[in-house]
Amino acid sequence: MHYTYLVECRDHTFYIGYTNDLEKRIKTHNAGKGAKYTRGRIPVTLRYYEEYETKTEAMRREYELKKLTREGKEKLIKEFHK
Repeated sequence: MHYTYLVECRDHTFYIGYTNDLEKRIKTHNAGKGAKYTRGRIPVTLRYYEEYETKTEAMRREYELKKLTREGKEKLIKEFHK
């Protein structure tokens, strides 16, 4: 399984990424070994994710989500937690 995910950083900014092991990736971010963006903003909290069969699908969706405004990302999170 492949995942597109959104985490909220300590400074309340969002980071969107792709992984094939969601639990491990969040732990990596929180260990300060994830993306350069999140290293100085730990801890991060998983707020949203989607599952895909292929890496290509997940990465395509990652690109789409990165283009959303902050309000669009907040709307995704809100809908996800209903």
